[in-house]
Amino acid sequence: MDDSILGCFLKVGFDPNLKAPDLKKMGDLVSSYIWGERGIDNKLEKLKSVDYGEDLKLALFEFYVKPTPVELKYFKEIESYRKKEKAIGIPIIITDENFFNKSEEERYEFLKVSIMQKMDLLEAVIKRRKLDTNMKQLKSDLVKLLSRLP
Repeated sequence: MDDSILGCFLKVGFDPNLKAPDLKKMGDLVSSYIWGERGIDNKLEKLKSVDYGEDLKLALFEFYVKPTPVELKYFKEIESYRKKEKAIGIPIIITDENFFNKSEEERYEFLKVSIMQKMDLLEAVIKRRKLDTNMKQLKSDLVKLLSRLP
């Protein structure tokens, strides 16, 4: 079992204006920035949950590529903490404006900034729920790892 405190998930929305191969290409492109040779998940997997406390085992960055307007209505900035699983979902929306119309450098920058902004939201949940997760250390370690990305 993977013991990383931060993980990634990817879902490509259904855009009726695009053909299936185009949607697949978009999903593959985003996937390369997450799980590819220079992907962010390669950095995130170095952060182990046992190093930050007992109450949070997984904060899952949920990357949604071009979600439909209906899907967008249901996304929260951050999901509720699931005590039984000791986990929390953190949606990040990928669009033409913030990703596909950008250069490679700008795409990595978007991912880094988005992740750190979501970490601030996670910190608020940790504090509100009185969880033992050492967010100061986690954020510090994450900044160091993300700085090694292109």
